[in-house]
Amino acid sequence: MSDERSSAPPLHPDTDCQRRTVLRGAAGLVLAWLTPVRASAQVPQGPAPAAGDLLVRVGDTNLVPISAEDVPYDAQGLMVWAVNPQTDAVKNDPMHRIIVARLNPASLSDATRQRAADDIVAFSAICTHNGCEVDVVLGSSQTIFCSCHRTTFDPRESGMVVSGPARRGLPQLPVRITDARVVVAGPFADIPGYGI
Repeated sequence: MSDERSSAPPLHPDTDCQRRTVLRGAAGLVLAWLTPVRASAQVPQGPAPAAGDLLVRVGDTNLVPISAEDVPYDAQGLMVWAVNPQTDAVKNDPMHRIIVARLNPASLSDATRQRAADDIVAFSAICTHNGCEVDVVLGSSQTIFCSCHRTTFDPRESGMVVSGPARRGLPQLPVRITDARVVVAGPFADIPGYGI
């Protein structure tokens, strides 16, 4: 009985390389087919924060508007929603979550200062890279960090990207102080969300 393998001609190196290339391509197609398809962009669907809206802490079922004194002085941010004061409707579309913080007013760029209420600034809390919620802590660096893919934003410079994969800064929300409360002064400077 003869060994069939010994009688077969050896594979040519180019044929073997082509076979591997085809197998790799097929494996890539299978992985792509199994990977869930995600929308390339996500923007808010519900009503947007508007001038005159009050801000309430995320999770506050009593809807107590925050005052300027509620915003921490220790480089911590505060997560809030906008609320229509006439209807008590919370504008809680996930893409409308807001981070409010205190920053040294002398360190703010002119554009940031125009939308700030003294030392209080507000930005979209949704990373523009992939829609993760940014971290609450600003820390001594005075930056906003998204730990999902390690993007850093500078709220002193209108939320611009300092490092990481995001291509667009965090949209700033203009605020003012009225009767000691932090109030929305106008729409976001840019559309909040990601992939746009």
